[in-house]
Amino acid sequence: MATQGPLKLETTALYEIRVQGSLDNSWFDRLGDADIRIEHPAVGAPVTVLTCVFIDQAALSGALNLLYDLGFPLLSVQCMADSSKG
Repeated sequence: MATQGPLKLETTALYEIRVQGSLDNSWFDRLGDADIRIEHPAVGAPVTVLTCVFIDQAALSGALNLLYDLGFPLLSVQCMADSSKG
């Protein structure tokens, strides 16, 4: 599902973040109660997929900074749905 209309810095939204490597569920609370799953492609390193609602862009940035500090290469960030509507 894609967002409808422009996002704002304070928009609450669902994001999917993909990083290279395996991040275990012990990081659940530090990453905004993210759903964490590991994909194992036939070739290459495992990929951790985090799906989470972030209250705003600052919270998203905090999660991305934590993943960077842990040494996980960022593969993608996708806004899946704007939660401010409805």
